[in-house]
Amino acid sequence: MEVYEEKRKAGVHKVYLNARKTAALSGVRDVLSFDAKEVYLETEQGILLIRGDELHVSRLSLEKGEVDVDGRIDSFAYSDREEVQKKAGSFLGRMFQ
Repeated sequence: MEVYEEKRKAGVHKVYLNARKTAALSGVRDVLSFDAKEVYLETEQGILLIRGDELHVSRLSLEKGEVDVDGRIDSFAYSDREEVQKKAGSFLGRMFQ
């Protein structure tokens, strides 16, 4: 158990993509949202947006930091959490001015 905790603290994040149909991810902290077109994850390396079609989360283990995603995977896009929060804050600020 201690070895696992040390790996999570070290920022280990891996993505295994198989034929653009399945992806196995480690180093996942949280699933922020998902639907058939997008899966939005918080990982050890930042925010990850997976886009595709007919996507679904087939396995989720936040204790281990692992997620499996099935469907047609079109893209992976990373961003920093601070960058996402700034964009959301500026958008909400403009809405309520």
